Amino acid sequence: MITQIYSIQTVQEALDCVDCGVDNIGIAAGTGSSSIPAAISFELGRQIFAAIGVRAKHVALTVADDESDIYPVIEELHPDILHICGNSYYVTPEFVQSAKRLQPNIEILQAIPMTGAEAVALAVYYAEFCDYLILDSVKAGIDGIGAAGITHDWSLSRRIMEETSHLDCKIILAGGLSPNNVADAIKAVKPYGVDSFTNTSTNGRKDKSLIQQFVINAKAAAKELGI
Repeated sequence: MITQIYSIQTVQEALDCVDCGVDNIGIAAGTGSSSIPAAISFELGRQIFAAIGVRAKHVALTVADDESDIYPVIEELHPDILHICGNSYYVTPEFVQSAKRLQPNIEILQAIPMTGAEAVALAVYYAEFCDYLILDSVKAGIDGIGAAGITHDWSLSRRIMEETSHLDCKIILAGGLSPNNVADAIKAVKPYGVDSFTNTSTNGRKDKSLIQQFVINAKAAAKELGI
């Protein structure tokens, strides 16, 4: 069971995550074409990833309207995992191949909006050619996936786990996860990993005590289930 924490905005926040045993540390990489909560510059992103070193995986999230905005994120940050969110109609097997030609070891994480039963077919489609899926909530009236601070129907997430189990694609559960509910979420879905942004932050900045408890509770639940 891996834990993934978004959105890191300082080197110290990244080091706090490492201290807490976080496996994947995510930043929001601003592309200039869309608004992303907690977006940071490429320069700061490089500093954060350098500080982490090999102690955790480097994840770069980006929201873009066209694939041409994505390639600079790869070239500038060289993330281990590229998290694609937003209007991702351009994410095709061909796009994934292009990204991997640019950086051979990169992995592609595709966001799935958990708005209802239609998310299952969408997830199965992307699981055929992406390395990861992140199942995330969508807040009513908000244009975008994630950063909603609310949970979704975990039975749909569990169904996605079952229908993609034959594929080589890892599933990360997100959406309103906190130290208080992450164990229940893991027991309900049994994902490869769990992700938190909103509920491990206080006043918009990462809260080390919340991160630490999130990791402890997630790892304990996973150990209990043997996953």
